[in-house]
Amino acid sequence: MPLTRGARYMLLSTLLFALMNVCVKLLTHLPPLEIILFRSIMSVVLSYMMLRALRIRPWGSNHFYLIARGITGVLSLILYYFTLQKMPLATAVTIQYLAPIFTAVLGIFIVKEKVQPWQWLFFLLSFLGVLIVEGVDTRVDPLYLALGVASALFAGFSYNSIRKLKGKEDPLVVVFYMPLVALPIAAGACLFEWVPPRGQDWFWLGLTGLFTQGAQLCMTKAYQAEKLSSVANLNYLGILYAVGLGLIFFQETFPVASYLGMALVLVGVVLNTWYTSRQAKAAPVAPTEEVVA
Repeated sequence: MPLTRGARYMLLSTLLFALMNVCVKLLTHLPPLEIILFRSIMSVVLSYMMLRALRIRPWGSNHFYLIARGITGVLSLILYYFTLQKMPLATAVTIQYLAPIFTAVLGIFIVKEKVQPWQWLFFLLSFLGVLIVEGVDTRVDPLYLALGVASALFAGFSYNSIRKLKGKEDPLVVVFYMPLVALPIAAGACLFEWVPPRGQDWFWLGLTGLFTQGAQLCMTKAYQAEKLSSVANLNYLGILYAVGLGLIFFQETFPVASYLGMALVLVGVVLNTWYTSRQAKAAPVAPTEEVVA
């Protein structure tokens, strides 16, 4: 079963985000907004240099959705980094996996993309697998749980903004706006809470910025290349990375039943990919539209 271009971008994005999660988890002694400040500075510089090299106007023209993408993305990120530092890695990732479901639901109203009944089943299969892997974590404070759900909801709005910009803005412009919005917010917060990075902190902060830049660019290209419901549930593969990396770096262990959960995640993702591919082949070929980069 060949993977679409959007699926390939999303798979790479998921891997890079998983590696970023590890870096953030290794920086629990730094305030979340301080980490966001450093990664935003790196992302703004890298994005601007790439845009200049490609001779693309960095400010774009669809400012409402570009700014909406930036604001909702930053709110989601702040809450997610906070939960990453306050919960076990896989628990924070599990709650964040409500985002693909929120993305598909909001997409019905924002970008008018229909989700087929079978696709809802595939989403639920994958999310059920995530719940089996993680289980019911009684260590999680209800406040942190609520913040995690809010993070996933804001992510859903953010991904729909990306989809609205399909064919209207270059992916690099979309990526550029998120750190541009995040930078003044994070800088202002750091005036009140600052912990000087030391030693290896600089290495992990640098990797956080690099992994984030690559992940954001790949994710933006994925959401602009395919329907939201076609690629959103590929995010669920990140639980496999979370479990493996959590074991390697943080000695987080899980019961044997976790393997059943991983199998359900894979079944849901594979079935949705197969179903999407089949629907695409059955659909009539539409006239080619001119795309403005």
